[in-house]
Parts: sequence; structure tokens; C-alpha cells
Amino acid sequence: MRKAKPRARLARIIKDIASYTPFLQMVFLLFVLWLAFSAGIYLAERNTEGTSISSYGEALYWGVAAFSTAGIADTPISGTAQLIGGFWIVIGSALFFGTIVATITTYFMKPMQRPHKKIIDTIEYNLEQLNDLTLDELDLLKETIDTLIAHVENLKKKQTKEK
Repeated sequence: MRKAKPRARLARIIKDIASYTPFLQMVFLLFVLWLAFSAGIYLAERNTEGTSISSYGEALYWGVAAFSTAGIADTPISGTAQLIGGFWIVIGSALFFGTIVATITTYFMKPMQRPHKKIIDTIEYNLEQLNDLTLDELDLLKETIDTLIAHVENLKKKQTKEK
């Protein structure tokens, strides 16, 4: 059995994550919400005396520190900013850590959800039940296997041409 090169394997993992998991959508949503909540924090704090969040950049930094639960961000002073910040901490943390858990879970569950696994299971089941199948069912099974064999032969020809 051939082993895939590390770069090819990494590229496949990245492609699978992008294609079969909610990672990209969740990162996009997290990014948009981070910008929006940071703007809300900045607007609520910009005229507040004694605040450490006096620019949009500081609000962006606060937003990252808050949703990542790093605990290094200064607390907003105004009640409105604290309310916005509280919502952001809950929503941002859930999205951030939820994205990680959902991506890992989906990635490792993917092999169990592959259609070919179901196809193979169905064929194996039918082979075990050959004596119980009707003639029509056996004909259908033969047609399916013939189609499968033709598909495998086409793939082999295609790979030979690519080399």
C-alpha cells in the first residue's frame, strides 16, 4: 500500500475540513460577529470617562480576549458596554469552542457517513442473504455489480492515462 506524502495528506485534510465540516462558515460568522460586537463596545465606551477602550482597535482586541476567555481584557465601564460584552463573551465563546468541537467531530465521523461504506455494507448483507433473494433481486444485484465493475475499470483506465 502506498503512503501519501505528508504535504498531500495535509492538503487532503484541509480540503476535507473545508468541504465536509462547518469550519469555514463558523469562522466567517465568528469574524462578522466579532467586528459587530467590537463596534458596539467601542460606541458604548467611546465617551465614557476612565475607559480603557478608547479606539476601535482596542475594542477589537477586547473582543478577541473576551471570546477566547483569555481573561486579559479590561472590563468595559458603561452598563451598555458591559451588557454587549456579556452577550459577546457567551456567543463568541460558544462559537469559538463550538466550531473546534464541531469540526473535529464532523471530520472524524465523516468516514462513517461515506456513501461507499453504505454501499459496501448493503452488498455484504445481500451476499450473506443470497439464498433468500428472489430471482429479480439477484438480477438487480448482478446489474449493480456489473455497473460497479465497469466503474472500477473506467477509474483504472483514467489513472493509467494520467500517469
